[in-house]
Amino acid sequence: MSWIPTTDADQQAMLSVIGVDDVESLFASIPEPLRMQSWDIPPGMSEMAVRNHMAELAARNTVGHTSFLGGGYYDHYIPAAVDALSGRSEFYTAYTPYQPESSQGTLQSIYEYQSAICRLTDMEFANASLYDGGTAVFEAATMSARITRRNRIVIHPSLNPTYKAMLHTHAANLDLEIVEGDDPEGAACVIVQNPSFHGTVADFTALAERCHAAKALLVVSFYPVSLGMVKTPGEMGADIAIAEGQSLGQPLGFGGPYLGIMATLKKHVRKMPGRIAGETQDSEGRRGFVLTLQAREQHIRRTKAMSNICSNQALCALRALIHLTLWGKKGFKDVAVACHSKAEYLKSKLGFVEILNEGPTFNEFAVRLPRNAADVCAALLEEGFVAGLPLADVNAGEANDLLIAVTEKHSREALDAFATALERVACS
Repeated sequence: MSWIPTTDADQQAMLSVIGVDDVESLFASIPEPLRMQSWDIPPGMSEMAVRNHMAELAARNTVGHTSFLGGGYYDHYIPAAVDALSGRSEFYTAYTPYQPESSQGTLQSIYEYQSAICRLTDMEFANASLYDGGTAVFEAATMSARITRRNRIVIHPSLNPTYKAMLHTHAANLDLEIVEGDDPEGAACVIVQNPSFHGTVADFTALAERCHAAKALLVVSFYPVSLGMVKTPGEMGADIAIAEGQSLGQPLGFGGPYLGIMATLKKHVRKMPGRIAGETQDSEGRRGFVLTLQAREQHIRRTKAMSNICSNQALCALRALIHLTLWGKKGFKDVAVACHSKAEYLKSKLGFVEILNEGPTFNEFAVRLPRNAADVCAALLEEGFVAGLPLADVNAGEANDLLIAVTEKHSREALDAFATALERVACS
């Protein structure tokens, strides 16, 4: 695409039509600290120089550490077949079926992904994915408001604080009242998380019954791997189930790309954002796949659209599907049991700290250290451990509180070494 410059007269004519005096006025709504401070772009570099520069930057990264970091994103093992299959050009070049009749393979993978999510959650319908777990919370909130025609959204203390912040940000210009607690009276929905952000496992069946008695919905944000052991959203009576799908075949990164999971009941499906692939037959009776519900409506319905932020993360959804398929039913349960049992083993080695969870946990738990958690994490980083998430950093605990996550990747030797190092550093 070529760049066609405009003259000063052209710019003034356009500004006049828009109704502003100068270009700076176009950015008046952006707070000054958030604006671009400088357009001083360095001179161009050759391909070889760029590659060398990028290699130098990459060398600054710290790799090879044993990570106990969690808080919504987890260091699970990803089988090699996930990369090998999802990286095939057939999927890479047709990952978004804007012309669905030309993308039968992609549509089938979406259909199979939806089927897997429904089986995983014990829900009736799943869409073809959202951006990530945080935006899925917002999408569930607005979906609940459409269904109930209420604007009060109740967020339970169990919900990830980052998700809470994202909900407030996305809803800033909407007529939604966001409150914290668990009272469903007059609410569109109550949004809970299981396990909680601090790792505690709960059964929200009774809350689901209270919600339904008050004509509100229960939204359950779940950790996919935990469903190998804990009660599913469907079993609890949830109306909408949402999740961050990173733990299913998505590598850890600086924010993504990740996968927002959403599933619901059949009676709510027409209020669901995004797209849904369905199975059908063509005029000759051959099996085929179509987009039963599509997301392109935002181009014509604007503020009345089901969503103006949702996207089809089909490539990430494909990775999740492949990962689940490789695990199988038994493997899925085995990974969940391994995560839980290894976390319990680590707990047993941490007698020098206070465990903050008041109930059972899955693979993550919060502790109170004898000294500042951020300082302890910094010291352990030098010894090859990413010790966890200091809860004060996300306003979810005190300065000495640390959130620790354990996955199937941690050997007993690594757990023993971490416990020894943590005791030495935290108690020094």
